[in-house]
Amino acid sequence: MPTMKGTLRTFSVVPALPENLKSLRTLAYNLWWTWNADAFEVFRHLDPEVWEEVGHNPVRLLADVSQERMNAASEDAGYVAAVERIHQRLDEYLHAQTWFEQTHPEFRDVRIAYFAAEFGLNECLPIYSGGLGVLSGDHLKAASDLGLPLVGVGLLYREGYFRQYLNADGWQQEVYPDLDFYTLPL
Repeated sequence: MPTMKGTLRTFSVVPALPENLKSLRTLAYNLWWTWNADAFEVFRHLDPEVWEEVGHNPVRLLADVSQERMNAASEDAGYVAAVERIHQRLDEYLHAQTWFEQTHPEFRDVRIAYFAAEFGLNECLPIYSGGLGVLSGDHLKAASDLGLPLVGVGLLYREGYFRQYLNADGWQQEVYPDLDFYTLPL
């Protein structure tokens, strides 16, 4: 009996960014923005209300901000200059010779695996529950700044760590966020 084979297709819907703001996408997908206050501010400034609604997730922000707001931002010379300046700083950061390259050129082909159950990089990536996750996230950020060839290896669950709240009767309740991997800055 013949078997039926189906084809699974994935479609990615990407927002139409004005030409002079296309570098926002590059910034959104590099986690450098999580420890660079100016980069964080560029996203927040685009639409502060939507920025809060999407939990400080720049990928979701770019998808959810209205085309009208995006077009207005593209006509704001100050905002466009800020985006270009931040993008230039990221480019310099990525191409600068690092401390590790200068100090240990003999290890340029080495990769260091950093195993941790959780990495606290930003609240839009709910893959950590507290202090140790924040510490491992800080290790990744510091390693990046030093140019260490460190690769974080951890777990990425479909549901992130839960958030607690009290219901109207005063009982503790939990909400488990459903992580949409296509809208995370990964």
